[in-house]
Amino acid sequence: MIRFEHVSKTFQTSAGEVKALSDINLEIEDGSIFGVIGLSGAGKSTLVRCMNLLERPTEGSVFFHDTDLLSLKEAELRKQRRKIGMIFQQFNLLEQRTALGNVCYPLEIAGIKKKDAVKKAEELLKLVGLDNRMQSYPSQLSGGQKQRVAIARALATDPEVLLCDEATSALDPNTTRAILELLKDINAKLNVTIVVITHEMKVVEQICDEVAVIDHGIVAETGKVQDVFLKPKSQIARELIFPKRHEASTGTAKRILRLSFDGQKSSEPVISNLVMECQTAVNILGASTENIGGKAYGQMILELPEDEFKLAKVKSYLNEIGISYEEGETNAD
Repeated sequence: MIRFEHVSKTFQTSAGEVKALSDINLEIEDGSIFGVIGLSGAGKSTLVRCMNLLERPTEGSVFFHDTDLLSLKEAELRKQRRKIGMIFQQFNLLEQRTALGNVCYPLEIAGIKKKDAVKKAEELLKLVGLDNRMQSYPSQLSGGQKQRVAIARALATDPEVLLCDEATSALDPNTTRAILELLKDINAKLNVTIVVITHEMKVVEQICDEVAVIDHGIVAETGKVQDVFLKPKSQIARELIFPKRHEASTGTAKRILRLSFDGQKSSEPVISNLVMECQTAVNILGASTENIGGKAYGQMILELPEDEFKLAKVKSYLNEIGISYEEGETNAD
């Protein structure tokens, strides 16, 4: 659906040229939920803004359904842009309009009759769970409710793609989870392709089918979320998946195992069973796991036993029960 071919973007600043994107090649399939993840300043927001030409690439081509958007005249480009909705971190709602009025706004611009616009806006607000807040103004809504209005507004023009630029960054964890579930529901019900821009690995884990990892304006790696999550190939992906704070400083270098939980039953006492089966104590240095739908997702870092025989038993047991792991080392002070 969306395809980047050798896309680069350079900004001219008072200090000289700044290359935000460099030779990006990327393809997003129709109907998928695609994540773009990277640290602050990696170029991910520039990347998403190039998808609808809010930022025009300096080089390369951006294809939407095999049409190069850069080749279109302004009127044709506006027509294509109506098929690409966008939501932002700060919601960007019109404060003087109610929730209903905000959703009606793009329909009014498109020349839809008021009666039809109101009917459609009401349907969309019901879809996002705000049928009882239609007459509320933004100042009367919570952050999650504001983002739901923004999502309804973005869906007003029947887009084929919904771009989400750090759409959950201003929300608390529980609200973030609810908004991500809403986006998954919209993807399933309306078959809208969703592109999620984020710096949070948990967001990618919860919602995305595929992911591109961006680092200093280049694509460090792409793939199915499960593959990148379990076996990251690039250094930046490893840093995002295994945050350094998990590797507690102990004063000496220690060998560790990073365990990846990707859908095991959350009720399974994996570590307890490991200790009993292998007859060895394990030291948990850090963990970041989450129960999603009764299944465990996340990482756990174990200090390895010094005894090589016991270590072999631990690895054998993890292989037997299907837990992916990677051996590493903590940093000494």
